[in-house]
Amino acid sequence: MAYELYYWPSIQGRGEFVRLALEDAGAAYVDVARLSEADGGGVPALMRLMQDPALEHPPYAPPFLKDGTLVISQTANILQYLGPKIGLAPAAEAGRLWAHQLQLLVTDFIKEAHDTHHPLGSSLYYEEQKPESLRYAQNFLELRLPKYLGYFERVLERNAAGAEFMVGSAATYVDTSMFQIVAGMRYAFPKAMSRTEAAVPKLIALHDRVARRPRLATYLASGRRIAFNEKGIFRRYPELDG
Repeated sequence: MAYELYYWPSIQGRGEFVRLALEDAGAAYVDVARLSEADGGGVPALMRLMQDPALEHPPYAPPFLKDGTLVISQTANILQYLGPKIGLAPAAEAGRLWAHQLQLLVTDFIKEAHDTHHPLGSSLYYEEQKPESLRYAQNFLELRLPKYLGYFERVLERNAAGAEFMVGSAATYVDTSMFQIVAGMRYAFPKAMSRTEAAVPKLIALHDRVARRPRLATYLASGRRIAFNEKGIFRRYPELDG
């Protein structure tokens, strides 16, 4: 049976980290909310499952993945579950834990990236918090972005199996997540990234290698890849890109 992915149909968001892994692995899946309502999809299908009173472990918010009767929520948790099943996780427990640890750090990063345009809260429009966004974005780009990317660069440098991958000697879901971080930041903050990338050449090379992986390259060139836009995590507001 195909996996069922539930996420908002018009943004990449946190769901894209799951999509990238599924696409890279060539796994069969249905992006449920992107189906028409006539075909049993759309946002109503997402809401029905999320609010299903029969679920013993209901998800708080998308993304969530359905595999048979099992429903799994939280991006890092989904990837920890999927990784071994689709060939994108190490075989050894220590490697799987290390991959999960790195993916949890990705979760921290995307929270901070999101808060560059919504530092006071998601319930407010960006236009209602522009002064706070500017201050937050300046701190993020000057201090936090180099710290995060520098750490990921050191992980590549210290990988005993070589610097081709983040974990071990084969690709994992952490590598596809690194691709998405670089791609998203290039979209949202092209000026800041142009200043930062020279200090993290291995990470940029990893992004480029992941983008060339055959299945992922096909996905990125297809209509299945939702374009970056100003409704997701990575948003381009030029005034924030100091």
